[in-house]
Amino acid sequence: MESKNPVFKRQPQGRQAWGGPTPTPEQLQGMYDAPAYAQHAPPAYRAMTIDDVVVRGFMTLGTLVVSAAAAWALNLGWGAAMAGMLVGLVLALIVSFKQSTNPVLILGYAVGYGVAVGVLSHLMQEIYPGIVIQAVLGTAMAFGGMLTVYALRIVRVTPKFTKFVVAAALGLMGALLVNWIASFFIDGGFGLRQAGPVGYLVSVAAILLGCFFLLLDFNQVEEGVRAGVPAKYSWLMAFGLTMTLVWLYLEILRLLSYFYSSD
Repeated sequence: MESKNPVFKRQPQGRQAWGGPTPTPEQLQGMYDAPAYAQHAPPAYRAMTIDDVVVRGFMTLGTLVVSAAAAWALNLGWGAAMAGMLVGLVLALIVSFKQSTNPVLILGYAVGYGVAVGVLSHLMQEIYPGIVIQAVLGTAMAFGGMLTVYALRIVRVTPKFTKFVVAAALGLMGALLVNWIASFFIDGGFGLRQAGPVGYLVSVAAILLGCFFLLLDFNQVEEGVRAGVPAKYSWLMAFGLTMTLVWLYLEILRLLSYFYSSD
């Protein structure tokens, strides 16, 4: 089946694509006749498991959280935030387009974006006390809710569903880009990122898309485990999940700020 998450779209599909060629009857007979110790030799690679993804996910997300906490505690300014975001964006593009499973690149992305998230969160907390913990709880609830929805098969990830989510995400990014360009000529652009009915609608749509992408991420992990992909690809799965969670957190933080500012 075609990959559901754009982050993973270039991955080979199926067990055969990840492993070697199908053994011939002669090779199978040789393996059967081999000594017992040879039959227990380790395979060419170890297949990925759910535990692998969970462990790599905690490592990636944990690195981001620790970096954010450090940026918060050190009260780093916008310069550090912009540098972190730039480094994280470059590494994310490299990982996404090269489909790299290099943990250094993936953890580097987590550090860079963690610094940016930490600075932004600290600023928002100073302006709107209590907003950060609410955004964290909202992100955790969204993750748990989507995991439950996926596990119970309440929403099935079909090719049509995937096309809809990807198309909607591209449409939203296009609209935000146009709004950003318009903001240079019109104060606030078209109001897509300001408190108000239009801003509320855009933020809710962005949060819903983030939740839908979680479903695509879960499905990608399940497909990878079923196909027996090498364990190293758990890093790529963890990277995709972390990106989606960061997206959700920032969008929830923005939506909450609208309500705080209207008080």
